[in-house]
Amino acid sequence: MVVKDGTDNGDAARPGEPSRRRLLKSGLALAGAGAALVAGCSRGVGQTSSAEHSGIHQRQPVFGAHQSGVTTPTQAAAIVAAFDVVGADRGRLARLLQVLTRRIAFLMEGGPVPERDPRLPPLDSGVLGPDVFPDNLTVTVGVGASLFDDRFGLEAVKPRQLIEMPASPNDALDATWCDGDIVLQICSNTAETNLHALRDLIKHGAGLMNLRWSMDGFLPPHTVQKLGKDSVINLMGFKDGTANPDASDAALMDRLVWVQPDQGEPDWAIGGSYQVVRLIRNFVEFWDRTPLREQERIFGRHRATGAPLGRSHEHDPVDFSNDPDGRITPLDSHIRLANPRTPGSRQILRRGFNYSRGMTRAGQLDQGLLFVCFQNDLDDGFIAIQRRLDGEPLEEYIKPFGGGFYFVLPGVPGPVHYLGQSLIEAA
Repeated sequence: MVVKDGTDNGDAARPGEPSRRRLLKSGLALAGAGAALVAGCSRGVGQTSSAEHSGIHQRQPVFGAHQSGVTTPTQAAAIVAAFDVVGADRGRLARLLQVLTRRIAFLMEGGPVPERDPRLPPLDSGVLGPDVFPDNLTVTVGVGASLFDDRFGLEAVKPRQLIEMPASPNDALDATWCDGDIVLQICSNTAETNLHALRDLIKHGAGLMNLRWSMDGFLPPHTVQKLGKDSVINLMGFKDGTANPDASDAALMDRLVWVQPDQGEPDWAIGGSYQVVRLIRNFVEFWDRTPLREQERIFGRHRATGAPLGRSHEHDPVDFSNDPDGRITPLDSHIRLANPRTPGSRQILRRGFNYSRGMTRAGQLDQGLLFVCFQNDLDDGFIAIQRRLDGEPLEEYIKPFGGGFYFVLPGVPGPVHYLGQSLIEAA
């Protein structure tokens, strides 16, 4: 199967290079529409007034040992959507993975939308206009523990640490917002591009998968433009991800994120990664009435600079050995529990987004964190960190209600392969 042809059932054309006029027209229309979006998410990373240098031309690689969207520099907008696979036939599952691979390749590379008999439904939603531009899009595909039940005969090749996400003491998990056979992490420079991609994948996956839950996320544009130099700010007003490992360090990512041959995982899983998604509501009205000094002691950082308590700059080194009693940084602060800087404590690669869903029936703002992280060892990574965080003071202001544990499939080696092919063949 050739995935670069952008087709499904033979009714879509190959992605080609769109004309400069159409790209410019689409880019200007997108910029106008995006001005109305929450937090300015539709503004491209590094976008300029020149269409030649606009974010709509940015592309991420489709093929390789790993999927894009994990160590890729974080884009401004995201959708995380979970699906249940229809049926109980491994051949249908393989067909779904092939369809997803084909469509993802087209969407990430871009190209003109083919015309069709107007008496039939159009091949594209038209959200991006007559030409699909890549816009720095990544669609990262993961699988949940439920995919390895008795429906598809995959039980013997399940990743050894993959389980359904258990509830922590402070969680109020809602089953309608949890788990799923397949998860798609869709990220790009603009919310419109993500919505277009989600609708395209739902359309072409019709009859093969059903949407289970979906959450939109965004990052503040003024901090996204400085990614790599500064950390983004969450909806509690604090910088988030300061201690994240360097995603551009390939050796470090092999050690922390990508599954390696010596880890005892199934051979097909080498090059993949464990993904954790947590939907966490923030009680922002309550938080906004909390004294600043208390907020800073809860996080363990100064709000204005992101610096550790007692320091001046965000990336100043943290050494808790000089503060054994927690007089500077409280022993139960978030920074100290999440990463105690002790031998054996393990880092995870965070890739989170803010979310806002209007208001609740009680008249409160429904805002929070779409938390996403990656690691090659789930037990020593997120699970160990979450156990340390159980009971932290921050829990008074947050309530996790959904998400799941997933395994990000290894990358697609080339255009004659498809996502999850090694999994299907291993079974």
